[in-house]
Amino acid sequence: MSDRDQIRQEKIEELRKQVANDDSTATVDDRNEPIHVESADQFNDLLAEDGVVLADFYADWCGPCQMLEPIVEELAAETDATVAKIDVDQFQQLAQQYRVQGVPTMYLFDGGEQVEQMVGVRQKDELRSLINQYA
Repeated sequence: MSDRDQIRQEKIEELRKQVANDDSTATVDDRNEPIHVESADQFNDLLAEDGVVLADFYADWCGPCQMLEPIVEELAAETDATVAKIDVDQFQQLAQQYRVQGVPTMYLFDGGEQVEQMVGVRQKDELRSLINQYA
């Protein structure tokens, strides 16, 4: 087992214990809130592990991003998609890798492959419809 796999297993066990303490009916796979990406590796792991991932590249100073925030949160709670939020100021290299030129920019991934790109604020129904096409 590689160091990375061992760390991943330890994190999973840590999360299971934390979830068990918070809510005995929840599971580690319950993702009803957006995941705030903390590293490029974490984002790559999300893409590798999950079927449909909505990646929201945002900035705290961005007004349209703030308008989109409640929509993104609702989609995380209401759909089976994993919703990942990536701060472009904190992860400039990741934003460059995905050619983010303006915020908000959202990508939809299915099975690790990019299937949609959206720039600007979108309506909740439009985003839900796109997610459901791949879910």
